[in-house]
Order: sequence, then structure tokens, then C-alpha cells
Amino acid sequence: MTVKIDDPAISLSATRQASLRPVLEWLARRAEPVVITLGGILAGLALFSLFLLALGKSPAMLYQLMYTGGFGSWFSIQNSLSRASPLLLTALCVALPARLGLVIIGGEGAVVLGGVAAAAIALPLVGTAPVLVVLILMAAAAFFIGGIWISLAGLLRHYRGVNETISSLLLAYIAIALMNQFVEGPLRDPASLNKPSTKPLPSGYMLGNIPGMDVNWGLVIGITACVVSWVLIEMTSFGFAARIAGGNVRAAQIQGLPVGKLIGGLTAIAGGFAGLAGMVEVAAVQGSANASLAAGYGYTGILVAFLARHNPLAIIPVAFFLGGIDAAGGLIQRRMGLPDATVLVLQGTLFIVILFCETFYGRFRIFNPDLWNTRDFAKGRG
Repeated sequence: MTVKIDDPAISLSATRQASLRPVLEWLARRAEPVVITLGGILAGLALFSLFLLALGKSPAMLYQLMYTGGFGSWFSIQNSLSRASPLLLTALCVALPARLGLVIIGGEGAVVLGGVAAAAIALPLVGTAPVLVVLILMAAAAFFIGGIWISLAGLLRHYRGVNETISSLLLAYIAIALMNQFVEGPLRDPASLNKPSTKPLPSGYMLGNIPGMDVNWGLVIGITACVVSWVLIEMTSFGFAARIAGGNVRAAQIQGLPVGKLIGGLTAIAGGFAGLAGMVEVAAVQGSANASLAAGYGYTGILVAFLARHNPLAIIPVAFFLGGIDAAGGLIQRRMGLPDATVLVLQGTLFIVILFCETFYGRFRIFNPDLWNTRDFAKGRG
């Protein structure tokens, strides 16, 4: 028995399935980064397990302690959120320039200079200006200094052809040296003997905690910055022009787009967010500017940004995940007798695996609607 090709039942089924194709295409394209990233994380954890076995340690015990220390209780969750706060801002310092095709890894420099700038502008105003005004000026100074510092790397790339990855990293070392110079020199508090620092902020001028939580307002600042960044990149003409320039600089120049202004503006915004991370550390955690500002948040932010595929909204859960891993470091060290650098080894392993996973994008037919066969799709084999 033969079936006619123009059978109404087959035609109706094909029409219904074809009408679903736009929805399935949308889901497929957005599922690819999620699936590949999660697969990369699992592969990284498996690879790290081999490292633990070589040391004679139990991977199962480590991951159990990691969950307990980072996410197992309300106290642990709050600790993880506190550690995620600066990572939200430093990850944006990497993610935003990446939309222009730039690899900026010197956010640590913007963090330390932002913290120094915030402390320097706050101390003369203590007792003479309202608390809110002082905090706003601290944030503005940190954002401005951080923006100027990171934009140097972007502008050097555009106008002089200097590799932005190398220049931003070298600028970070220069920034740390400048921070030490100011903290141990003109801004030093004479009472700080063993650990040079600026004069501490009075408790009334500190950035307090979110009501009902033992987490400072830096978390809200970081989440807000991620949302604003997503809107800027995805919903504005400025962001659209930046994405065009990131895809093909030559094509953007031919179209008359101001590539230099785009690079300068977006790297300045990115550096400003990293500077805000330094301000939050001074106003909510340290209480003063000191060597503790160089805590590595800028470098961990690189991993957060790459895990999030430079998506500002995806940075939020990824920062929480890595903040939890960091929060569990002390517990792992005590219970398993491992050095505190173990967490850094895990982060480095994840970073390498995620970079390797970049080679898988566009290779799986199920995630690439352009490779779908229309005839097969109509027959239900898409």
C-alpha cells in the first residue's frame, strides 16, 4: 500500500511541526552555552578529582565539604553571597570589553586604585558631609579612577596596536605599586604599624548590611550593575554598535561606527565597575585602604566572566557558585588537611577546561539550526 505525498494528514503534521521550528531554534541556540558550560564544569570537577586521588584524598569528601561550606546552610549561603559581591563587578570588567573582542585581564588594578580613591576622598569629608553624600562621592571617585585605568588598555589597543591582554595585566602591577606607595606614604595612618593602611572610616560611614541578611549592600550594587550592563549591551544602540564592532572591526569602520569611542567608553564603564568593587571593599569590609585590596578578585573575575560566556545576567549565578567554592576553602583546609591553595587549583582547572570547551561551539547539529534539514524536520527528525 502506497501513501500519497499530498496526504492531508501528513501535510497537517508537517505544517504543525514547521510552525514550531522558530521556537525550537530559539531554545537550541540558547541551550548550547548552558549545556557546554555545565559539561565543562563537570569535566573540570572530574579532572580535579584525579588530582585529589593522586594526593590520596577523597573527592567525594571534598565536594561534600564544598557544598556544606558554601551552600549547606543559611550562614554558608550568606558567606557565599558576600564573597560573590566583588566578583560580580570584576567579572563585568572582563565581560563588557569581550563584547568588543577585547581580552582585559587587569581588573585587579582598577579594584585597588578604586579602593584607594574611595578612601582618599572620604577621609577629608568625615564629620563635615552627610553619610550618603560621602558614600556617593566615594563610589564616583572609585568608578572614575577605575574607568580611566582600564580604558588606557583599550585605547592603547585601538590607537597604537598594543595588545590589551598584556597591557592590562602590566597596568595591574603598576596599580598595585601605586596603591602601596599611597598607603605607605601620604595616605598612611600613623597608628597603622604592622600593616600600613589609611585612617579607618568611622562606623557611621560604613556601607551597612542588607536588612535581614549578614551581607553588605555591595551585593545589590553588583546585581544592579549586571542588570544595567545587560540592558546596555542588549537593548541599546550603543550596545548594538559594540556587538557589531566586536564581530568585525573593519566592517564597523566601513559602516561609519565610532570604534575608538566605543572601545574607550565600554572599557571605561568596565573599569568603573571594578573600581566600585574596591570602594565596596573599603566601605563595607576593610574600613580602610590597605594591601588586602589586592585579594585576587580581579583575577577570579576572569573565570566568572568566561564561565558566564560574557553574559552579564549569567555572571550572577556563576559568581555565587565560585563565591561558594571560595567560602568553603577554610572548611576544606581544616577537615582534609589540604592547603588553602587547593581552591585556586580547582579554579585554574575549571578555567582551562572551559577554555578547551570553546572548541565545541557550533559542532553539535542539535544546537545549530543552520544544519537542520528542513525535510527531515517536517518528518519529525529535526
